[in-house]
Amino acid sequence: MLLRKTSWFWKSGLAAISFVLILSISGCSDAPPEKDTVLETVIDVQDIQEESEEDADEIISVCIALYEKAEEENKLADLETIRSIVNRLGENGYTAVDNKNQIDMTHAEQVKRFCKMVDAREKAEITIIDIDDLGGFIKYDLQTKDGNVDVIRSYYEYKDGAIQRNHIGTYQAEDWNYTEEGYLMFSGIYFSEELYALTLSGMEEHTALRVEPLDERCRELSRKYLLPISFEQNNMFIVDWSEDDFGELNFYDMYDILYQKENGEYVPYVADDNLGVGAVYRIPKEEFESVIMTYFNIDSETLQSKTVYYSEDSTYEYKPRGFEEVEYPEYPYSEVVGFTENSDGTITLTANVVFPHSGNSKVYAHEVVVRPLEDGGVQYVSNRIIPSEDNSEETWHTPRLTAEEWEELYGGE
Repeated sequence: MLLRKTSWFWKSGLAAISFVLILSISGCSDAPPEKDTVLETVIDVQDIQEESEEDADEIISVCIALYEKAEEENKLADLETIRSIVNRLGENGYTAVDNKNQIDMTHAEQVKRFCKMVDAREKAEITIIDIDDLGGFIKYDLQTKDGNVDVIRSYYEYKDGAIQRNHIGTYQAEDWNYTEEGYLMFSGIYFSEELYALTLSGMEEHTALRVEPLDERCRELSRKYLLPISFEQNNMFIVDWSEDDFGELNFYDMYDILYQKENGEYVPYVADDNLGVGAVYRIPKEEFESVIMTYFNIDSETLQSKTVYYSEDSTYEYKPRGFEEVEYPEYPYSEVVGFTENSDGTITLTANVVFPHSGNSKVYAHEVVVRPLEDGGVQYVSNRIIPSEDNSEETWHTPRLTAEEWEELYGGE
C-alpha cells in the first residue's frame, strides 16, 4: 500500500518537494517486500537541474545535426529520422529508444543490469533517452537504492535550431516492473515548477519502454495493419469475429475509423450541439457500403443485418457517439510478436495488447487474419482472443448505446 503526502513550499524562488511515503515497491521480480518502510525524501529542484544539465549538453551535441537536417527536410516526425537519432546516441554509448517502441533500444543490457540491481536492493543509476516524434526527447535519470527507484524526468525540445530543456520533474516510482514480454514499465506522479505553475498539481505518468529487441517485420506488420485501427472507440480487436460470423463487431465504429482512412477527414455526421438531443442521420447505401466493403469481405445483406437499414430509401441509419459514449483517453496498442504467411495469401498476426496506463505489457494476446490486396489495400478477415488464465479484461472501451438505451436517454427520434 502506498500513502503519499505532498507539500509544496517556495524557498528563494525555488520549488522543493517533500514526499512522505509509506510504501512497498517491488523490483523487477514479483517477490513481495519483507516489510513496509517509511522513506522521507526532500528534493531541491535547483540541484536536480544542475546535475541533469551536466551530461545533457553532450547528448545534444551528439544529435543536434540530425535534428537540423530533419527540420530542413521537414522530417522531424519521420520514423527513419527517429531511428537515426536513436542509433547515433547508441553509437556514442547512450541507452536510447523511441517513445512508440518501434526501434530496438540501444545498450538494452544496461537497463536489464539496472533492473537486477533494483531487485538486489543495491545502489545504481542509469540514463535512458526516449525520442519522440514531436521534435524532442525525454531524458530519464533513474536512481535506485534499497529497492526504491527515483526518477528525474527532463523534457528537451528542438526549436529554432536549438535543443533546450522545456521542463524537469521528479518522482519516486510507485509501480516498477520488468515484464516477461521484455518491457520496462514504471509510473508515478511527477512535479515540476513549470507544470505546477500551470496546473497547481503534479502530472501522472505511465511509461512503457520495450527493452528486448523485436523482429522488424513484426513492427512493420503492426504499423501497416493494427496500429491504424487501434482500440479507440471500436471493438475490432476486443471481440471474436470472422467473415463467417461477424459476431458483435460494431460496423458503425468501423465506419467512423475507416471513413477517415479513406477520405482523410472525420465523418461529417456529427453529434448535436445540445447534449440532450440525439442526432440521427441516414447515409446513402453506396456511401456507407463503399467504406465498409473496402476493408471487409461482406455482402450487402449481411451488413444490413448487422446495422439499421431502410430499404424504402436505400439508406443506413447512423447515430454518432454522444456524451454517454465517450471513453477515457488512455488506450493500449497491439504489438505483433509473430506471424504466419498462409497458402491462401492471408497473414495470421499474433499480437500482444500493451497497455502502458495499466502497466501491463500483455493484457491479452489475439490473432488477427488479414488479406493483403494487389492494390496495396487490405481486408480484415478475423480476430480471435487467445484464451489464457492470465488474460485481463479490457477497461478502456465504452460500447455504443443499444437501441433501447438510446431511446431511454433521448426519448426517441
